[in-house]
Amino acid sequence: MKNILVIGSVGQIGSELTMELRKRYGNGNVVAGYRATKPTGDLLESGPAEVVDATNIEQIADVVKKYKIDTIYNLAAILSAVGESKPLIAWNIGIGGLMNCLEVAREYGCAVSTPSSIGAFGSSTPLDNTPQDTIMRPGTMYGVSKVAGELLGDYYYKRFGVDTRSVRYPGIISNVTLPGGGTTDYAVEIYYEAIKNKKYTCPLGAGTFLDMMYMPDAIDAAIDLMEADPSKLVHRNSFNITAMSFDPEIIAKEIKKHIPDFVMDYDVNAMKQGIANSWPNSMDDSCARKEWGWDPKWNLEKMTLDMLQAIRKKHEMGLF
Repeated sequence: MKNILVIGSVGQIGSELTMELRKRYGNGNVVAGYRATKPTGDLLESGPAEVVDATNIEQIADVVKKYKIDTIYNLAAILSAVGESKPLIAWNIGIGGLMNCLEVAREYGCAVSTPSSIGAFGSSTPLDNTPQDTIMRPGTMYGVSKVAGELLGDYYYKRFGVDTRSVRYPGIISNVTLPGGGTTDYAVEIYYEAIKNKKYTCPLGAGTFLDMMYMPDAIDAAIDLMEADPSKLVHRNSFNITAMSFDPEIIAKEIKKHIPDFVMDYDVNAMKQGIANSWPNSMDDSCARKEWGWDPKWNLEKMTLDMLQAIRKKHEMGLF
């Protein structure tokens, strides 16, 4: 990777990925692509930014030509819970946007990374130690678009030689950017509420185990896979990756170690609960470990301490 375009650069993953890519590859070599919300602060000031709507192929092509882009990170998506209320938009962005990126990549010789998700699995998938290669029949538009995206990535690699690679992200936890309508958002919200109110009402029920990952590991995975030796990749689209698995009770107990008077109750959201029940409790990520050296650095204990410290500082500064 030399010249990189990040589409969806102001999103939860994109905002942090763009800054890390600039740190590694140089500020001027990473373009922050955005649609409606213009980047601010360091994201805007540290490097180039361009309007790039994933559903507009001409905009993608223009930026690729202007900056001689060789790698596209396409992060444009409507997340799971929001996607159920806007299925057509979710499909148009998730698949229409990906098709545009793949077509531009085919014409101009770019590599493409578009993340998949645990949402690509469904209730008929083995929920425990979910295999890399298994049945995938999701019950959400978000999941349907992710499965289709994986198939498209493999098709463009085999048919046209486009260097496509992707990971299946679990729930992503970050102290920088707030979540945007995903089923696993509770695992971010709980930390903010613990600091602000010392109480949290969880929308998922006790015993709902889900794979999770701290943002620094998610960023490393996105970059490490694209840097991996292609001759060692048996799979491409998409690799299971995970770092930890827990339910709401476990994360609440970990928070209570630092905030003893923190309490949590439940008001289960039927839609989110139904989605969560169809997703893996834990994934087998041995293929990612074997083929490109995936090795997460953060566990729940270490992440909780870092999350609480960062969010407490933001709260003291009056940022939320």
